[in-house]
Order: sequence, then structure tokens, then C-alpha cells
Amino acid sequence: MVGRMTSYVTANPSTGIVEKEFETLSDDQIDPILERSAAAYQSWRTTSIDERVAVLRATAQAYRDRAAELGAVISKEMGKPLPQAGGELALTAMIYDWYAENGPALLETKQLDPQGAAESSVTSVPVGSILGIMPWNFPYYQVARFVAPNLLLGNVIVLKHAPICAESSALMEEIAHAAGTPVDAYINVYATNEQAATMIADRRIQGVSLTGSSRAGAAVAQIAASNLKKSVLELGGSDAFIVLDSPDARAAGAQAAGMRMMNAGQACNSPKRFIVKDDLYDDFVAGLIDGVNALAVGDPSEASTFIGPLSSVAARDEVVRQVEEAVSQGATLHTGGAALDRPGAFMSPGVITGVTSDMNLYSEEIFGPVAVVYSVSDDDEAVALANDVEYGLTGSVWTSDVERGKDIAERLDVGNAMVNEHGTSLPGLPFGGVKQSGYGRELGQWGLGEFANVKLRRVAK
Repeated sequence: MVGRMTSYVTANPSTGIVEKEFETLSDDQIDPILERSAAAYQSWRTTSIDERVAVLRATAQAYRDRAAELGAVISKEMGKPLPQAGGELALTAMIYDWYAENGPALLETKQLDPQGAAESSVTSVPVGSILGIMPWNFPYYQVARFVAPNLLLGNVIVLKHAPICAESSALMEEIAHAAGTPVDAYINVYATNEQAATMIADRRIQGVSLTGSSRAGAAVAQIAASNLKKSVLELGGSDAFIVLDSPDARAAGAQAAGMRMMNAGQACNSPKRFIVKDDLYDDFVAGLIDGVNALAVGDPSEASTFIGPLSSVAARDEVVRQVEEAVSQGATLHTGGAALDRPGAFMSPGVITGVTSDMNLYSEEIFGPVAVVYSVSDDDEAVALANDVEYGLTGSVWTSDVERGKDIAERLDVGNAMVNEHGTSLPGLPFGGVKQSGYGRELGQWGLGEFANVKLRRVAK
């Protein structure tokens, strides 16, 4: 993995003030942690499915009961506006409940064609300790979609969260234990990147799930592969939002502003590239600008705020640098795109047009509150532009002709293609990408299968 030390701190992005620091693991703590996790697996795997379901239900209820407290923590840690934090927590609880309700049936033994035997069947069984390396942008939701299916299956968890999410990750561990997860079956670690690499290589870790950058994913995949470990990677995205027709393009642009700027634009599956038919383009851009300018930027603890700070000043400065570079290369900045003259990691949300294939921004992911808009003349050009990036997470098509939309969606090189909605995430739907957006799937029945051994049993006649 990337070779640098990791410091766990709560540095409030609204103020720039470091409010709390957390002690990072020492190297001699790693072996005992992995030994505890391996021992817990031997016990947890033998618990009944009913016991595991009860744990998931109690976990879901805790996220509902403590939503205000948990939301305030991530608002302070990474700048999420409180209403959006509430939405994340509601989805988090839904994931635990979904696996509690639907998971047992998915794990039942499945009978196969006997093919000459008295019986042939398969069962999904756990494999052991799984390391999760989770990101800061959706601190609770990202963890839930990794933890819920694996605990239900009978695997145990070692969690390395993002360094800025130290307090929320400790609360998640506390909730898991209070809900009945054995202490050593869910272990939160403040580990460095080097220590995480050591864990991946250790025989007691049987798999690793990472949500993060393509660079981090490549590093984790290399270590996992060299040690013959399964990995699941959910990485970056540069999602296309294709507008083929609209009865009111200006209104559509205004509506799209909120989708792009949710979570200050810091979502892998945010619509980052708006690809609009040329006859709608001017009105759509005008509506998008109006919509962006109408969104309140400010303190994430205030109910009126839609766009809070970015996760850090460094993250904000990188997005501003990308904007400035695009403009210097000939793109047009219509509004925003600059750092705000106030403490913290705030910037004004931006809209950019005129990006061409020779500009850096054409192929980069922009992980912040900036929308890029392109004009195309027909469906084929829209598809070609949408697919002309290294990413392939999600994409959407907007049209009154559903069959036309389904045809275009089918041609998108993405893991999740949608018609007349974008970025929908629900517990029963698979989520994951292709190309530089990673591999493997989370959520739904697919999330139960990634770290499971499909065990065949045959009984001879």
C-alpha cells in the first residue's frame, strides 16, 4: 500500500481546528489482534443463524435510536450536513434490517441436479477474518454494506476506517458489541497503511474489502493477489448523466444540481459528467447554474445548509486546482469553483463546460462540488463519450422514451446503469463497478457471496 504513516485525528473541516487525536496501533499489537479475531471466528461461525439475525436487528435499531448523536459526529469529522447524515443513517439501518430479513433464505442449502449421486447440494459457508478498509465520505453506510452480510454469514470483522473517521468508527464498534457481536468478532483498528498491508498478507486474514481510490485499490489488490486472498474493490467513478430529451431542460438542469452537489460532490457514484443533447444544452446549463447557485453553502450543523465543507483543506485545494487547470487549458467556468475566504475547507460549487479530450479534466475524477457539462448530437455520440473514461461505476439515462433509455443504458460500460434516476443505492441491489472502478459486488445476495466458500456436498447412491 501507499508507504506513509497514518494519523487518526478529528480535524473539523468547518473550522480547520484539530479537536481530537487518537493513538495509532503499535506494530506489536497486530499479532494479538489477528489472533483474537481468528479465535472469535471459530466461535462466531458456530452460532445459529437466529442469533446472528438478532444481532443485525439490534444493530439496525441502534442506528435509528442514536441517529442524532451519530450524525453530529460525522458532521464534525468530514463535514456532512445534518439532514444528509440522517439519510445516510436511515440507509445504514435498512441494510442491517434487510440482511436480517432476507439473508437466512439466501444462505439455505441449495439442491442441485444429482448427476448420478443420491444427492448433490451446495452451501455458502464463512471463510474467516475479513479486513475492511473503509472511506470517509459515507462513514456508516460504507461500513454497513461490508459488515452486515459478513457477520450474518459467520465471518468476523477487522475494520480499518479512514483516519478522519476515528470517532465514528469507535462508535460503530461500540454499537456492534452492544448489539451482541462478540468483542473479538468486530475489532476496530487505528492502523497505518503499512500495518494494513501486513494484515492482508497474514494467513489469519482471509479476504479484504476496500472502498477508496483506484491507487489504493491497486495497492491492496497486489498484496492480496500475491498472498492468494480474495479482494473486493469499490473505487472511483466519473459517472455519466445522459439527457436525451426533456419537456423542460432548464428545470431538469436545476434538479440535477442537487444530485451533483449532494455530500459536497464527494460520492463515487455522483453524476460528474452531464452529457446533454445539443438542442437541450443551453437551457440545461442555464438551469444547472441557477440550481447550483441556489444551494446554500455553510456550516453543516445548520438545517439550511446543503453543501458543507469538503473533507479537508487539502481535498478542497485539489478540486480548486483541477478547476483552475481546466480553465487554463481552455474550459469555461460559469460559476463558483474557488476556495471561500473563510476558515475551513469550503469552496463555491462550480459548473464547467467546454472540456475537450486533450484536457486533464476530461479523464480525471473530480471529487468535489463541480459539475462538467458536454453537448452531443445523437445517441451514439452520447454513449461513446460516456464510455470514454477509465472508470465504470454507475451511469444514468434520462428520457421520456423508456425503451430508448433502456437501450442506451445497456450500452454503458458500468456496473450500475439506470433510467430516469441516478445513483440509487438500496440494500437488495448489487453495487460495484468495472474497469478502474473496481470489481466485486456489495449489497443484496451478491454481498453475501463475495467472502463465502461455496461448499459442494455429494452423497453417493
